Amino acid sequence: MSVTEAIKYANSLLPGVPAAEGRNDPRWQAVIEVGNFIETDPDPVWQFVRQWGNCPQEDVRDAIACCLLEHLLEYHFDLLFPRVEKAVKEDSLFADTFSRCWKFGQAEDSTHSQHFDQLTTWCKLHMSK
Repeated sequence: MSVTEAIKYANSLLPGVPAAEGRNDPRWQAVIEVGNFIETDPDPVWQFVRQWGNCPQEDVRDAIACCLLEHLLEYHFDLLFPRVEKAVKEDSLFADTFSRCWKFGQAEDSTHSQHFDQLTTWCKLHMSK
């Protein structure tokens, strides 16, 4: 499966309806499949994240944050953090998505970690208004 095919399939399932408690959610599985291309194809994955990272459905934002966005920043911080920061400041739902992310890999480096933390603080301040 290519990144284009994975994204097309995920788009066909989203936003959809969350699976019943304890059931495997095909939407999350499709997002995970998109995540298989994070290291090799960050730009199309970023476009997918930007498209769905502001979904009104909290479950979709959870999937985007923990399966894709935090791992994009893990491997491609310098490339993507400026885009993430811009999206966060333009869109409160995307800010919520970012605020669900953990730091891994490159995001844990000292300077990157500071930027990540500053944006997290910005989200907390602006989302509580």
